Amino acid sequence: MGRRTQELGRFTDVALLVLISLAEGQKHGYRMIQDIEEFSGTSLEPGTLYGALMRLEERGWIEPVTSAERRKPYRITSAGKDMLTGQLATLRRIEQEGARRTGVAWGLG
Repeated sequence: MGRRTQELGRFTDVALLVLISLAEGQKHGYRMIQDIEEFSGTSLEPGTLYGALMRLEERGWIEPVTSAERRKPYRITSAGKDMLTGQLATLRRIEQEGARRTGVAWGLG
């Protein structure tokens, strides 16, 4: 298991989805659930999301935003953006190698 995968822990997919969602701007939990379903087709249960939020916050990759509203918004930190960029680069390499090995052309350049 690579260093980044170990850092993200066993909920790697959920953590990645949360970081992608927050890369667009700050959101509260329910809006993240909606956004993640819209862009990935993945339906997250609130407990799954909030567990991932807790782990991401502990690692310093996201942070809560001070708000007068009842809902607690989060934003990605610069360390979180760095982690996301690295993860996306790794996924891109995996996708390209998988496409090469299977002869599939995705049209990604």
